[in-house]
Amino acid sequence: VQLQASGGGLVQAGGSLRLSCVASGRTFSNYAMGWFRQAPENEREFVAGISWSGDTTYYADSVKGRFTISRDNAKNTVYLQMNKLKPEDTAVYYCAQSGQAAPGAYDQWGQGTLVTVSS
Repeated sequence: VQLQASGGGLVQAGGSLRLSCVASGRTFSNYAMGWFRQAPENEREFVAGISWSGDTTYYADSVKGRFTISRDNAKNTVYLQMNKLKPEDTAVYYCAQSGQAAPGAYDQWGQGTLVTVSS
């Protein structure tokens, strides 16, 4: 499995970014997907998850109402729309693929894309 994340960059506080992650190697629509992030000197933390169909989504409390996870199974792609960004959102963002249809039990990881939010 390969997961290729993109879309990171430098943005001012209050701005928006859209991350994308293209998956290959196994049937994309069979598996839940997720986004995680890791800030310097912090542990990796869960950001958002989406079921195989896109019907169910989960968010960390810190991003609820600001971030939206979605997927396009025809394009083997999962997205993370990030609005109202804050400096504390600065981190390397990783997409992950679950080993099951529901979010959780992520067993495949991408290389990460850096998001920097300036104050």
